[in-house]
Amino acid sequence: MKNIAVIGAGTMGNGIAHTFAQFNYKVHLIDISEVALQKGIATITKNLDRMVAKEKISEADKTKTLNNITTFTKISKGVANMDLVVEAATENAVLKAKIFKELDEVCDEKTILATNTSSISITQIAGVTNRPEKVIGMHFMNPVPIMKLVEIIRGYNTTDEITNTIVELSKKIGKIPVEVNDYPGFVANRILMPMINESIETLYNGVAGVAEIDTVMKLGMAHPMGPLQLADFIGLDVCLSILQVMYDGFKNPKYAPCPLLVNMVNAGKLGVKSGEGFYDYSENRKAEVVAKMFSS
Repeated sequence: MKNIAVIGAGTMGNGIAHTFAQFNYKVHLIDISEVALQKGIATITKNLDRMVAKEKISEADKTKTLNNITTFTKISKGVANMDLVVEAATENAVLKAKIFKELDEVCDEKTILATNTSSISITQIAGVTNRPEKVIGMHFMNPVPIMKLVEIIRGYNTTDEITNTIVELSKKIGKIPVEVNDYPGFVANRILMPMINESIETLYNGVAGVAEIDTVMKLGMAHPMGPLQLADFIGLDVCLSILQVMYDGFKNPKYAPCPLLVNMVNAGKLGVKSGEGFYDYSENRKAEVVAKMFSS
């Protein structure tokens, strides 16, 4: 397996493409937007420059990594003769179903189809294809080039052979694969998102402020960043989508999104990517200034 296609040039997609390319896989990065592709390559270049500056890789390694990536705006062209396609589009079940239906039609029969979904059922996604045995979940963590974990989620029909292939591939790109079963949120987000949601509820109920909640979790529980800062980093819209998937999947009120989270997403306050969430990122991307709404 040497040829990998990645669907989506956003935060996760460009990180996945970067990682495979750095380990000398030939990568096709696909996005319907040429602007998104250019932005994705710029992000990869910036991250590689940072690694060169820290002497983790050489300038030659950076050049080789970038040369391993080719961009495409059409799925049909980008996935031709690929061994594996990793979908990293927006966390939306309808969109993913549409993409996988097209992938099933245009990819070679041998091609394995993987999704980077963080919560949506692999079995559901596989159900729109004629190759459910070759569909699997590869849930990378953000930032992909740095984080070691990959959740490997097999659907109801995913074969042992495909699962073992993806587990071994994950190891070859320096990751630690962990196999989990196909239930809403899997393991990472089934545990993480209720914690983030409860942190938002704690703020919503006036128990403590943004900085205070994050400080308690950082100092008391040894978390590298507080849950509200982490929510901003993930994207509040993504957090909301995952909670909605789990709430719909389990019909358990403990997964119901906090009204404050819903309102913030509706208002376009999505965290780092929009410039404001629980913190204000207008001056820098570090969570140093609490958003005006929560600072009084």
